[in-house]
Amino acid sequence: MSQISSPQTLPLKLPNHPSSIQLLLEPPDNARLANLCGQFDEHLRQIERRLGVEIQNRGNQFQIIGAGKAVRAAYEVIRSLFDAAQHEIVTPERVHLSLQTANLDALVGETGVPEEEVLIRTKRLVIRARGTNQRKYLQNIEQHDINFGIGPAGTGKTYLAVGCAVAALEREQVRRLVLARPAVEAGEKLGFLPGDMAQKIDPYLRPLYDALYEMLGFERVAKLIERNVIEVAPLAFMRGRTLNDSFIILDEAQNTTIEQIKMFLTRVGFGSRAVITGDITQTDLPRNKESGLRHVLQVLRDVEGISFTFFSTRDVVRHPLVQRIVAAYEAHEKARQETSE
Repeated sequence: MSQISSPQTLPLKLPNHPSSIQLLLEPPDNARLANLCGQFDEHLRQIERRLGVEIQNRGNQFQIIGAGKAVRAAYEVIRSLFDAAQHEIVTPERVHLSLQTANLDALVGETGVPEEEVLIRTKRLVIRARGTNQRKYLQNIEQHDINFGIGPAGTGKTYLAVGCAVAALEREQVRRLVLARPAVEAGEKLGFLPGDMAQKIDPYLRPLYDALYEMLGFERVAKLIERNVIEVAPLAFMRGRTLNDSFIILDEAQNTTIEQIKMFLTRVGFGSRAVITGDITQTDLPRNKESGLRHVLQVLRDVEGISFTFFSTRDVVRHPLVQRIVAAYEAHEKARQETSE
């Protein structure tokens, strides 16, 4: 069996280009290289578009040309994908996630040195932070009792928060999990939905259930809910309570009113930790109601012991098109505001 060696880099300067690196991937396994490059080199073209570089390859020899910092980032991504290509099928989605995991903000920064990997370990799976903001988010949750994760859909705010909650429960750092969402409808009215109140609000809590099922398994989640170790409920059910030794998550907080988010924050008791997530650009409240999440940014931004992590379109880890859709909406909204001014 061939000895697998680490990819090697040989610096190569070419005229008329700011920077160039030659990358030799060993062993020269044609099937593995084809998996890395994709059909018609679609994976390499995806990296080129994202980083603004040019990638040329012949067999296992790759040449990356472009701005120095972007070249270093492309090198890290190709090397990580080559490692992955040995044991999995590389897809465009996998390339997208590798671009996130490679921590491009750090690689393209002044030092070009990636940050230390941050993990959430549960009994069923290990969750890796992808990118600078996800790393910062997990570190903030570890160090602060009240944490805000604010940014567009698909950035992992809720999923990572649930992962931290499950890990804390399994390590017996908390005695129970409380996951809440405001039952505000995006263009729908609860009264017209079939069933009792529990059945009406269940669809709004489904993303939280899905994350729990993935991390704990369906049967275990059902047992923990039955024993009241896990409580998934609408925000209104939090009123009048004090939650001690709990990990509390408020999801979709942009749909809370000022009074509701204040009520939630004052539920946090001794030995508890709270994570509040939301996207202030997707509020479903009536036009005359100010978002509690937007208001809390003004009130609590400088309060000691509270952390804020802000995600951007670069942090979206869903289908690559989602990132472009979010960016297009942000650009449209910015242009509309500038026109109205």
